[in-house]
Amino acid sequence: MLCRPRILCLLVLLLASGAAAGELPRIAILATGGTIAGAGGSAVADSYTAARSTVDQLLAAVPQLATRARVSGEQVAQVGSQAMTTEIWLTLARRINALFADDAADGVVITHGTDTLEETAYFLDLVVAHDRPVVLVGSMRPATALSADGPRNLFDAVAVAASPAARGRGVLVVMNGEIHAARDVTKTNTVSLDTFRSPNLGPLGHVVGEAVRLVRTPGHVHTTASELRLGTRQALPRVEIVYGHASDSRLFVDAAVAAGVQGIVLAGVGNGNPFPDTQVALADAVLKGVAVVRSSRVGAGPVVRNAEVDDDRLGFVVADTLNPQKARILLMLALTRAADAKALQGFFDRY
Repeated sequence: MLCRPRILCLLVLLLASGAAAGELPRIAILATGGTIAGAGGSAVADSYTAARSTVDQLLAAVPQLATRARVSGEQVAQVGSQAMTTEIWLTLARRINALFADDAADGVVITHGTDTLEETAYFLDLVVAHDRPVVLVGSMRPATALSADGPRNLFDAVAVAASPAARGRGVLVVMNGEIHAARDVTKTNTVSLDTFRSPNLGPLGHVVGEAVRLVRTPGHVHTTASELRLGTRQALPRVEIVYGHASDSRLFVDAAVAAGVQGIVLAGVGNGNPFPDTQVALADAVLKGVAVVRSSRVGAGPVVRNAEVDDDRLGFVVADTLNPQKARILLMLALTRAADAKALQGFFDRY
């Protein structure tokens, strides 16, 4: 480009630069705490305190974010994710829906502890009413650790949320260079950086360098196609998980029913199978109006209906490939729409 005088050239370049910056996607960062915001007294020790850094500190640590998006930050919560609550879930869902309804963001990134990250992601996958990208991200090492993984994970998450290819794929989890569907992903290792895996189907794609590569679309119902809207609801039905094991008993099933739960998810052995005494207790719970869902503690594979348990006769629902913690979330939301086992099974078949 030929341009005179020199001051005019500088003005043209500045205007062009401003226009280019203005075209970057608007990404809202909603922070909830977790290890990604944690700090420890040593760069190599295992001990640290989660949820120490604010969202502004997280963003300041990764100035490269400005090359991918116009980012803004909000502190929604400041907890370790072992302390995550349904109340925070409801707050996040309503804030995300409001941001998109007001056209205030093109995508959302949620910083989150890894302990319950998959649960928050799946809840949002069911209740966010828009197709714009929502990405959850965390870290396995605190910000003060040697080779902390949080800054790179955050950069990747913003890159994915800013990518047009991420639109319409439901809520995503981005960790260690991999992009996972909220329904499929789970934490598989207590300390490893590649802890998040999708054991049944694998990741949707990867972040390679600065490139977002998405190769698969989730097949389950999510976000815009979901019937599970929150409305003005301030609480969800109470559902508890009972963990199956050898020489089990009906103790915890009976305790849950006595406490007034509306649903029980069994983390059963093998194909979601209960111990005989536990199966009797679960059948008794169904007769008292409590919804019962059979999931599996195995970690991968579907729970097959009527395989070893007569689900039709006993009134049980099966979770397909949903792990117990995600089956609990779907059951809580499905119970706001249906109560009988056949209708509930329909939700588990589709979602």
